[in-house]
Amino acid sequence: MTLSIRNQLPGTVTEVTPGEVMATVKLRLSGGQNLTAAITREAAEDLALTPGTAVRALVKSTEVSLATGHVEGLSIRNQLPGTVTRVTSGPAMAAVKIAVDGTELTAAITKDAAADLSLAAGTPVVALIKSTEVSLSTT
Repeated sequence: MTLSIRNQLPGTVTEVTPGEVMATVKLRLSGGQNLTAAITREAAEDLALTPGTAVRALVKSTEVSLATGHVEGLSIRNQLPGTVTRVTSGPAMAAVKIAVDGTELTAAITKDAAADLSLAAGTPVVALIKSTEVSLSTT
């Protein structure tokens, strides 16, 4: 299957916590970073997720926010430090490529936000991703 989702991060399940309707799934990405996904309990069961299961975390580029440093007092579980490798700006939006421990993320943010953050190749950033915006597929 071919997907339009640019961010496809390989990892391994480290923990599954089922709830009444939703489950949280903790992953260790291939680069060593941790990521949390909140998916339906039914999806977790359908995928037969258990510790050790190889997965791919899928995140749309529009669901990746950027900060120029670690953010405290925030409910967003996933904060992945990285370095900007390229910024491509259009009239309204910018595509920002970020190197994160051996993989690349793409963030689609407004051109104004990219300018306000002074983003350019080499800028250290933190990619912020809500756990509810992480989908999982088994590999």
